Amino acid sequence: MVNERSGRILNYIVRRYITDAIPVPSQAVADKAELGVSPATIRNEMALLEKEGYLIRPHTSAGCIPSDKGYRYYVQSIDNIALPREEQYLISHTFHQVEKEVEAWLSLTASMLARLTQNVAVVSLPKSNDCKLKHLELISVQDTRALMVVVLEGATVRQKLITFDEAVTQPDLTNISNKLNNTYAGLTKKEITKSKIELTALEKKASEHLAEIMGAEDSKEYQEPYLEGWHFMLDKPEFTQSNQMRNLMELVEQRGLLKVIVPENLIAPGVQVIIGKENQYEGIQNCSVVICRYGLPEEASGTLAVVGPTRMPYSHTIPTVFYLSSVLNQLMGGLYGPENRS
Repeated sequence: MVNERSGRILNYIVRRYITDAIPVPSQAVADKAELGVSPATIRNEMALLEKEGYLIRPHTSAGCIPSDKGYRYYVQSIDNIALPREEQYLISHTFHQVEKEVEAWLSLTASMLARLTQNVAVVSLPKSNDCKLKHLELISVQDTRALMVVVLEGATVRQKLITFDEAVTQPDLTNISNKLNNTYAGLTKKEITKSKIELTALEKKASEHLAEIMGAEDSKEYQEPYLEGWHFMLDKPEFTQSNQMRNLMELVEQRGLLKVIVPENLIAPGVQVIIGKENQYEGIQNCSVVICRYGLPEEASGTLAVVGPTRMPYSHTIPTVFYLSSVLNQLMGGLYGPENRS
């Protein structure tokens, strides 16, 4: 059981190790932690923390380093730490200078997140589990062929060339588009297929192709995320050995990093921290992940995360992730919120 004094000792060791990346001896705690107790008392407290699994002593004669359990205690002790105002201003000012496009926002988010946290940033495109129709258009190509352009809520656009069983004019296609828009706008694929509205043969054909497009979108895996900051990771002493980085690089090459860092119970709002062996995937159990959802939960949402060593500056990384997610929430809401629907 960690009491107030041992908790202060543990948190000091975590902070010191995050900064220096070398084991922290008891004498350093006695000299710098300003606890007002004797070095012998500090040694006893550190021995108890080691016995209870909060600290690890890499070598008998060396100092201690935090375990995953020690980092977890430290993270839970971080309370309501806000991002420094100057960094908030820098982020807000920078976003005001980019185009009003989701891709531009996410690319900038990944770049800023990596630079501010000095670790790897992972930002996924927004996606809905059950996409909803916003608008569709049918454009004549040949007598019996048309291009279907489908706009889904969340700014996703998909196109498909479809063939009808009979010749169709552009006015006919416009009428079909208008009817399907009036009937299906705001609905999911499941809701569209269950609809009992009467359709002509041409309208039914178009409706079937619409359902196919939306079904394909629902079944898609996460798209390739924006990744930045590998050079920061390579500079960390934990990853100077090539085998420490191999698993991460293999995940990136196999497009699997995003799937293994997102926990099943990730919900919005709020930041989650997964430390070391709390990660289910063995290949990243020497890392920590600070992750948060962003976007419009009822329509489309994505994730932004920082991946780095367990010796991560959590007190700065957590508010950075949270603040950037809140900026994306505002931008997405302003561009694709209910008041902007056509």
